[in-house]
Amino acid sequence: MTTTNTKTLPCGAWPSPVTTAMLTQSPPGLREPGTNGADLLWVESRPQERGRHVLVMATPDGQRDLTPEPFSVRNSVHEYGGGSWAAEGDDVVFSNFSDNRLYRLDLRDGAPCPITPEGSYRYADLQLDRQRNRILAVREDHSLPDREPVNTIVSLDLDGPNDIGGSILASGSDFVSSPRLSRDGRQLAWLVWNHPNMPWDETVLLRATLFDEGELAGVEAVAGGPGQSVILHDWDREGRLLFVSDRDGWWHIYRAEGSGKQTQLSHGDVEHGIPLWQFGASTWCELADGTIVTAWTVDGAWKIGTLKPETAELRPIDLPFIAYSDVVAHPDGKRVVAKVGTTDEQAQLVAIDPENGSWEAVKPAVESPLDARYISVAEPVSWPTPDGALAHGFYYAPVDDDIQPPEGELPPLIVESHGGPTSASASSFDLGIQFWTSRGFAILDVNYGGSTGYGRAYRERLNGTWGVVDVDDCVSGALALADRGLVDRERMVIRGSSAGGFTTLAALAFRDVFRAGASYYGIGDLEAMVLDTHKFESRYLDSLVGPYPEAIEVYRQRSAIHHVDKLNSAMILLQGLDDKVVPPNQAMTMADAVRAKGLPVALLTFEGEGHGFRMAESIERALDAELSFYGQIFGFTPADDIPVLAIDNL
Repeated sequence: MTTTNTKTLPCGAWPSPVTTAMLTQSPPGLREPGTNGADLLWVESRPQERGRHVLVMATPDGQRDLTPEPFSVRNSVHEYGGGSWAAEGDDVVFSNFSDNRLYRLDLRDGAPCPITPEGSYRYADLQLDRQRNRILAVREDHSLPDREPVNTIVSLDLDGPNDIGGSILASGSDFVSSPRLSRDGRQLAWLVWNHPNMPWDETVLLRATLFDEGELAGVEAVAGGPGQSVILHDWDREGRLLFVSDRDGWWHIYRAEGSGKQTQLSHGDVEHGIPLWQFGASTWCELADGTIVTAWTVDGAWKIGTLKPETAELRPIDLPFIAYSDVVAHPDGKRVVAKVGTTDEQAQLVAIDPENGSWEAVKPAVESPLDARYISVAEPVSWPTPDGALAHGFYYAPVDDDIQPPEGELPPLIVESHGGPTSASASSFDLGIQFWTSRGFAILDVNYGGSTGYGRAYRERLNGTWGVVDVDDCVSGALALADRGLVDRERMVIRGSSAGGFTTLAALAFRDVFRAGASYYGIGDLEAMVLDTHKFESRYLDSLVGPYPEAIEVYRQRSAIHHVDKLNSAMILLQGLDDKVVPPNQAMTMADAVRAKGLPVALLTFEGEGHGFRMAESIERALDAELSFYGQIFGFTPADDIPVLAIDNL
């Protein structure tokens, strides 16, 4: 509603309460919650400490940091890491990012001691085996020159020194993950898969008996195989394996009974799984009484509830949250801990009582930095696509009750293309989105074909069509909003990071819809990526594009770098110089080509940043530059006191 105090300002030039500094001074990132049997622990990523990851413990007396500077609890197995710590009682083992070594920490004296040597090993998915005084882990061996790393499951002595980097328990496949000990310590289950599959394409769940000395015997396949993704397994109280499989087209929970029988516990067009980009993910857990608490998504919306194994009854819990992840059992065995989100607060960790729906904050969300008058709430939207499907996303209108645009002016639109590409955008509060909407931009956050949360068939829409389906879904979504009269057809931009950066560059090269684009460490040359990337994704493009080199012409047809002649849009590229997933030469080559054509282009590189910016100064510099870029392209002056970005050819 317009009031007498309402100002009229062009969209993009609105003064906003969301500063770039707020995005780094806001609550730390929360990940990897778990327990030592008595207390709750989790990892916090802190941009203000140059992206350091800190292991934190909640006790009845409060919270305390367990890992001192300069330790950073993180690993780079598969480059994306996860599963970076394990604890039982006073024993904590964690991976330190800077040297890839495992450290043991005694909570009684707090002095981390290395238990693995310096060298070329990386460790993830840590599991303590106290019966045998050892730790189990996925090990990635980078010691062999001119060969891809070797992934195995190893055991390591808790007392060190583990001079040879651990004893191999399971090997022979290209990838392994998720070693899980049964509660009596007599069985081990883990996942394997091979090139060219990704874990959301095809995996096999294996189990074996563990002898007292710790060797494996009787390895057998439990589930999985061609056309089936098995993930997120664990043992129940009775020694049976529970796992998530998409064998019926949706990620559902199953239980492996005796004599080969398997029981499906959840049903319907919903997803109880997520793509395993990182180790240690969890969407469900078992409580002490055998109740399963699980989170699931339906049409992009997350819910949480209880699943009774005896009846397969799924009962939602009525809670004021709209996003759930990292679901683990509370140390008391009666509650569940989850990372949750709402429409107006940053993510927080909460403990939920599934019996009565009560909850309490374990790591509370800080008071929202925004008044409700400035918060744009996601509107779920769907639209038809050129291939006859229905694409999905979330629309955010520009919001500031104190400002209105000039009469007849529609807002510029930013189309967000998420990474992965096998990932998904959620509708929970994101200060990064509010940064733009509070300045007068509209946003369409697209869950294009290939995104998870909509079933395997929707995920497989992208097979063989990356650079086509994702681009068409983003383009058709933008045009659908323009047709509804919500946004300015002449002022549309697209932005994305990593795989979303590829979609951004492809949309600029192959479609005449967007005036500009912002690529954060995006892929401009598919062939260069397949020849120079890390092991985990080295064959990912076999399914998304085609086998290389047989499909080399398709790679070139889909790569923006080979079609600069078709570009007619401005571009900003932002790139970390330590990126091992998308090497910096991709952004540099793209910038050179666009510059040579005479189009407006800016390239910003960041020392000390890899695939994803973690340092406060990098995040602030990147957003300031992007805002200045849009202002110069669209002809408005940002209200912010920011440096004017130097743009070539403008």
